[in-house]
Amino acid sequence: MDSFFFPDWYARFFRMAFRTLVLIGILAPSALAADNPATAPSPAAAVATPAAAPGASGNPAPAAASDSAAATIPPGTKITMQNWQQYTQFMPDGMVDLFAGKYFWKMPADVEMDIGPTVINPLPKGYLEATEKYRGQTQIVQLPDGGLTLANYNGGLPFPDPVEPHQGWKILADFWFRYFPHIVVNDNDNLGFMCTLNSFGAVSCVKGLWEYRQHSYNTDPGVPATLPNSEGKFYTTWFMTMEPEQARYAANLLIAYTDLTKPQTTYIFKPALRRAEELSAAARCASEGSDTTPDDSFFGFDGDIPNFDSNLVATRRIIDQLDIGTAGANLPEDYDMPLGWPKPSWGKWEVRDAYELDIRRIPAKSRSYCYGKRIMYLDRQFYGALWEDLYDSEMKLWKIALLQPIVMKVPQLGPQNSAGAQISHFWNIQSNHATFSGPNDGHGYNVLINDEVPKQYLDIEKYTTPGGLNQIMR
Repeated sequence: MDSFFFPDWYARFFRMAFRTLVLIGILAPSALAADNPATAPSPAAAVATPAAAPGASGNPAPAAASDSAAATIPPGTKITMQNWQQYTQFMPDGMVDLFAGKYFWKMPADVEMDIGPTVINPLPKGYLEATEKYRGQTQIVQLPDGGLTLANYNGGLPFPDPVEPHQGWKILADFWFRYFPHIVVNDNDNLGFMCTLNSFGAVSCVKGLWEYRQHSYNTDPGVPATLPNSEGKFYTTWFMTMEPEQARYAANLLIAYTDLTKPQTTYIFKPALRRAEELSAAARCASEGSDTTPDDSFFGFDGDIPNFDSNLVATRRIIDQLDIGTAGANLPEDYDMPLGWPKPSWGKWEVRDAYELDIRRIPAKSRSYCYGKRIMYLDRQFYGALWEDLYDSEMKLWKIALLQPIVMKVPQLGPQNSAGAQISHFWNIQSNHATFSGPNDGHGYNVLINDEVPKQYLDIEKYTTPGGLNQIMR
């Protein structure tokens, strides 16, 4: 399950409803990246690729490589508080600062990151075929306000070989249109969760049902590329609270469109009013009660991309933990506290080839926006987000996020990294607060995909339209 957000009215309820939940111990301090405003490298430097960097198919992509770019960490290595400084070249800035202990949040004294082999799960055949079929057809269009959009996109990676001009924005577009299954669901047996953690160790959690559905550009077997009556939708996400009981039935629906210049719309269902209402576009920075905003959804970034510039800072290798097996959804029991870091039992860490992007609102759309910049690390093989360092409007470090796209088996396609589930960890260093979210109530990876989805969740009216929200409680 993706991280989700709460409108202000619900966040206030969320905060009050859980004040009496159990304290889990006093938290210790930690760290994040110092503000070094990123500058884009020269085109020649930006396209430098490690010799073994995988392409979308999983095969090595040809390119020149420096010695440092080709460096790796041998499987079997254990990164701990005693030796972490040997591996900083493989860590995002925020991870380095968590180890260094610069802020309230910091690595637990017993932290252990076990390095395993890098596992490449090739992208689905249909997605790769669409990439090749439409290669070179997608075009970038300059908008009057200075933003960019796409023309003639029809499926697959829009820019399988992103180069200048607009290299960083092309990579962002590849992230936006990365592979996802057609439909992903958490049902009543596998409730998605979001938990917050404060500086006193108090935990507050909400659990609920979640559905992601892709309406256009589908490449999965037996699924139409465009669903009938999709009305220009790219994808929709739907969430309804199931626990705690006093918040039950609060719900929201997000609609993203194939026309990138059309702003996403979000509708919320308020149980007390028995009706859905459209949320103001000004709520893109709403985060009261949690440490995520609407723009932090979609497994890392859900901003309308024509509103943003994106510059490639570097191509580098970083470590992340993806195939997390039986990672738990229970906070604090299944996490390495007091930080809330993954335990060694979650699985092995991998050395991944990544793009480091500096993403900022275009000047015409930057006024009153919450983030000054988003430093996002994207996996170069499947284009999922692995890590983020988020800065406020004054370019002071605000939040860091470890993002773990969970490897799952997609029916008829095998294991995929972008399969519709993720464990997200957001640490807010300015308020000493944290937020964790994930796909289910017991194991951290059991969600239902495509052919596994029960028939009742295929109701397009109920789960993808504002009218469907109005059916709740009836």
